[in-house]
Amino acid sequence: MASVSPSPSCSTIPTPVRRSPRAAFAVAELRRLKHRRSLPPVSVGLGHVADVVRHDVEFLKNKIGIGIKWANEAFRVPEVKKTAEELFWLRHLEDHVSPPLEPPSWPQPSYSGLSGVDLFMADVKALEAYAGYIYCLSKLWSRPLPEVYDPQAVADYFNCRPHVVAFRLLEVFSTFMIAAIRLRTSASDKGKNLEASGQTFGIVLKETMLHLGPTFIKVGQSLSTRPDLIGTEVSKALSELHDRIPPFPWPEAVKIIEEELGAPVESFFSHFSQETVAAASFGQVYRGRTLDGLDVAVKVQRPDLRHAVLRDIYILRLGLGVLRKIAKRENDIRVYADELGKGLAGELDFTLEAANASEFRDAHSRFSYIRAPKVYQHLTRKRVLTMEWMVGESPTDLISISTGCSDHDSESHEREKLEARRSLLDLVNKGVEATLVQLLDTGILHADPHPGNLRYTTSRQIGFLDFGLVCRMERKHQLAMLASIVHIVNGDWASLVEALTDMDVIKAGVNTRRFTMDLEYALGEVELKNGIPDIEFTKVLSKILKVALNYQLRMPPYFTLVLRSLACLEGLAAAGDPNFKTFEAAYPFVVQKLLTENSTATRKILHSAVLDRKKEFRWERVALFLSKNSTRKRWPLVISSRDETSVHSSSNQTGSDVDTVSLVLKLLASKDGVVFRRLLMAANGTSLIRTFISKEANVIRQKLCTTIADTLYQWMVGVFGIKSLKFISLSDPPPSSRTNITVEDFKTLIRDKRVRVILRKILESAKTDRVLMLRFCWTSFVMSLTTSALACHRFVISVSEGYVNYLSMSAPVAIRT
Repeated sequence: MASVSPSPSCSTIPTPVRRSPRAAFAVAELRRLKHRRSLPPVSVGLGHVADVVRHDVEFLKNKIGIGIKWANEAFRVPEVKKTAEELFWLRHLEDHVSPPLEPPSWPQPSYSGLSGVDLFMADVKALEAYAGYIYCLSKLWSRPLPEVYDPQAVADYFNCRPHVVAFRLLEVFSTFMIAAIRLRTSASDKGKNLEASGQTFGIVLKETMLHLGPTFIKVGQSLSTRPDLIGTEVSKALSELHDRIPPFPWPEAVKIIEEELGAPVESFFSHFSQETVAAASFGQVYRGRTLDGLDVAVKVQRPDLRHAVLRDIYILRLGLGVLRKIAKRENDIRVYADELGKGLAGELDFTLEAANASEFRDAHSRFSYIRAPKVYQHLTRKRVLTMEWMVGESPTDLISISTGCSDHDSESHEREKLEARRSLLDLVNKGVEATLVQLLDTGILHADPHPGNLRYTTSRQIGFLDFGLVCRMERKHQLAMLASIVHIVNGDWASLVEALTDMDVIKAGVNTRRFTMDLEYALGEVELKNGIPDIEFTKVLSKILKVALNYQLRMPPYFTLVLRSLACLEGLAAAGDPNFKTFEAAYPFVVQKLLTENSTATRKILHSAVLDRKKEFRWERVALFLSKNSTRKRWPLVISSRDETSVHSSSNQTGSDVDTVSLVLKLLASKDGVVFRRLLMAANGTSLIRTFISKEANVIRQKLCTTIADTLYQWMVGVFGIKSLKFISLSDPPPSSRTNITVEDFKTLIRDKRVRVILRKILESAKTDRVLMLRFCWTSFVMSLTTSALACHRFVISVSEGYVNYLSMSAPVAIRT
């Protein structure tokens, strides 16, 4: 039988089967499962699970973020959100041109002798009154928030919108609850130390303040200036609230600028950076260049800011009202919320800030170390402020550099740290000086000098920014503040109560004797260091405030702003130098002002400080005054650290003592010595002479002899022409102090008729006591002999040394060897 070969069409070679994508995926999954079963089991730890979960969460966040971005663009979510916000705040009902409404008058009921028609007409009038009342209520919904803070207008606005207040309260409560849970969770980690826990608390608190908005950010900024109260780590975290707040988008800023200026940005600026230089609680700053080529800083207000700020102030006012009822206080503590509201509402109007800046600049233009930027009025509106660009370093940057550490190039890093520390201490010293000038001289006080609002310029000036909160003090309040500082140092509590009365802290009807006792109990425990209270000025004011609140007294508005300003300053000083004391730095300024300002009020303060009721000097206070005034002469020039200064001063204590005597002699004949001469004329001359010849004044007499001997030595050198001889080279005598009196000064002092009148008056008042005059003449004679002996001894020694040096230099080399 013949075999038949198979045809190609009947071949047994398998042909590939076409599968659907779903079937192919199923086959691939089966193969992957078989491969996984063939692999040995692998142990999976909790760390691996956490990593997988974290990667999955990041993947989901990324994809969800992409989806949200697409939804915002596709469904116009921002526009819908803005419309919903308008409906939430009921802004579509506001009428900005509505005239002020007068409350409707209610009809008085009267029924005697009325007919039915009369009653009907009365009902019609009542219905008319009710209709007017309902119309008035309906108009309240259309009234916008006031431009100037008015508690009643703000209350009327939010009374019509209770849902806004309720949602805000819920938001605040939930935010703080979440923060508490985060802190509790982080505290359960036992491996964290105290520093790490403080850092965590600061970060959580900063994020909470950021989430709650501008008003809470302002509170956080104030807290960040007090590291002595809240701790260094918390203060460091909150300090980021000064200029590191998340900015709002650039298109919104451009829209606000164009709405306020009425034209595109390009028509006013040749260059305008789209990156924010700094973002603050109420606005953010951009750098630009005008068409004239001037570099400027443009501050743009955050959108919809007024509603959010005044809402929080209204809630704070409600809370203080509830607290007042619970505590059963007679005085209305809601005024503190009103003062805060006035300040914050003023900061919302940039035209007011521009006026404050110009006034501050003009008032302090005569002080070379104070700088304020110039305002460009033609580029400034209510929500846009354009000022001169100020180049300088922030105190926060100086602190971070001076306290930072680095392993690379340690020598250059240490040099940079030293320079930053010197700049920071110079900034602190000039900050104290500037604050005292504002507080006691010009009366225009920058009430918010936190590190974000200060700059240390390249010309070693202290620059001030952000003038939204400025305190203006009356002259009587300045003098009362000056007197209170002196009375606190002297421990004169009765006079301090009088000064507080002049400051409008103590009102009429208060038991001043009992108030004085409570004040002495609160401040009597303050320790003194070199005659100066060893305590921060803000703590003293806080103690005074606490005593005043116990008497249910209301603090004047400026007092709160002064306390805020000094708190910011002392916080910065504590960061720069933990040993810094405001009283120690401020008292020389106070003393110099009292000794140089010739006015009735300052003379009264000075007399009450250094004279008793018998017109006799309180010498311990006089010595403190003169020593601090001599310190004041060189205090503004201090750039080195306070530790170095203290060492230098301790090594030259004798020179400082003689400096005080020289200062007195110079004041007697100088133009600035008017107050001092009047003080000597008002004093008891007999007491002066008796004190001068006493044993306790022996040190003063020695200093006076040394000073006069130095002057007499200079006169002898000039008279005998020793310096003109070429064969004698006299070394200059080491000056005992920077204010060493010269021969010309001494001649001026002797020839001055005013000094003669003072001496004659003192001697005439002591003429009746002949024993006292005899002792005074003997003491003067001994002092004259001592002074002449010292001067002649010094002159002979100087000539001898000069002649010996000349002989040794002119002798032959062979003889000298």
